[in-house]
Amino acid sequence: MTSQRQLLRKFSEPVPRYTSYPTAPHFHQGIGSDTAKSWIAMLGAGQKLSLYVHIPYCDRLCWFCACHTKHTLRYEPVAAYLESLRHEIETVGRLVSPDVEVTGLHWGGGSPTMLEPEDMHRLMGWLREAFNFADDAEISVEMDPNDLDEERYDALAGIGVTRASLGVQDFDTRVQKTINRLQTFGQTAEVIAAMRARGVKSVNCDLLYGLPYQTIDTMAKTVEQIISLKPDRIALFGYAHVPWMKKHQALIPEDALPDADARFRQMSLAAGWLAETGYEAIGIDHFALPEDSLARAARAGRLRRNFQGYTDESADALIGLGASSISQLPEGYWQNMPATGEYRRMVESGDLAAVRGIALQPEDRLRAFVIERIMCAYGFSACELRARFGAAADVIIAEAEAYARENPEVCDHDRFGFRLKNEAFPFARSVAAVFDTYLGRGKGRHSAAV
Repeated sequence: MTSQRQLLRKFSEPVPRYTSYPTAPHFHQGIGSDTAKSWIAMLGAGQKLSLYVHIPYCDRLCWFCACHTKHTLRYEPVAAYLESLRHEIETVGRLVSPDVEVTGLHWGGGSPTMLEPEDMHRLMGWLREAFNFADDAEISVEMDPNDLDEERYDALAGIGVTRASLGVQDFDTRVQKTINRLQTFGQTAEVIAAMRARGVKSVNCDLLYGLPYQTIDTMAKTVEQIISLKPDRIALFGYAHVPWMKKHQALIPEDALPDADARFRQMSLAAGWLAETGYEAIGIDHFALPEDSLARAARAGRLRRNFQGYTDESADALIGLGASSISQLPEGYWQNMPATGEYRRMVESGDLAAVRGIALQPEDRLRAFVIERIMCAYGFSACELRARFGAAADVIIAEAEAYARENPEVCDHDRFGFRLKNEAFPFARSVAAVFDTYLGRGKGRHSAAV
């Protein structure tokens, strides 16, 4: 039997995270405001919409971060950005049919919790005025414990937050200092307790492996501490060292980063411990308590994947608001202008800020479905593929059969479908890449697969 260590060597090449297909490096400037408007106009009665709001500011810059954000110690740029965001919300709101219901909202960043409490209420008010929210819409916010105080806790509860999402990374002090992310266990516990006391029943925590000076021992201690807080979901991500894309990551000493084998041991330890304490593995990097909606969706085959990672969202479309945010509609993807100054100029003129994207072709839809199923369920059903895509599915089925024949240690294939073997589950990104016809076209550099 092939060991996971052997598979780790086999799948050593960097590959995309597959939060979309085609992936963002293949977006082009042929998709702009007019195209985005036409796609939004196609949303109609009975369809559901998810919204993402990007706050691209932090009052400290974490050196491991690969998000579109900037450091500021002044609130004036944030306040000015919010006014521009209001323009975009109003413009998009006029384009979306009132018959389209918003079932999910996520505030990300950056640090949304650095907003002043009154601005949290204002932002939520603009969104509710512009869009038709379902009564049971899920509202999640990324939280930085260093930003939070009693007034902000109350404001978050007041705007209807249903899920608190906290980045933890690692509680070891040396690791935290090296990535410029000081955050104690006590601070984290306080945030979770404060939100739960205000009726927020769902908590998500993010952990990272592969950080500088991180070891099996620091990983084990952090996992033990997190489990003691009993978050409903835990995301276990591999640190993506991409200094060619995010220059501040050059501040992290590369010689302090664990090698591929050490990264894999850290991931395996954390995943094994979480499974032993009652968390169910969701895809390649999420874990959830059995009663959590993400775990239920995974068991029912309803797990999805989008730019926020794994989700149980059933929305037909996702619209991103704010600089750099990405939207996903049935017709394709677009991304907003990343530069905040230019983004502000565009939306304040009454236009959208879409500057690049890609329209989906029939083959893209087929391969996107296959890649999502591999990422979410470690395989796909041949019957379902043919039912959805007809004769076009035969090309993928033939590719899967050929790959399984050449790589019997990785997967199985028969007339019913294609499935990874259990020991290959952590390498689903690499297997998904087999079906990516864009990957060899020379655009984009990617992070380690595990």
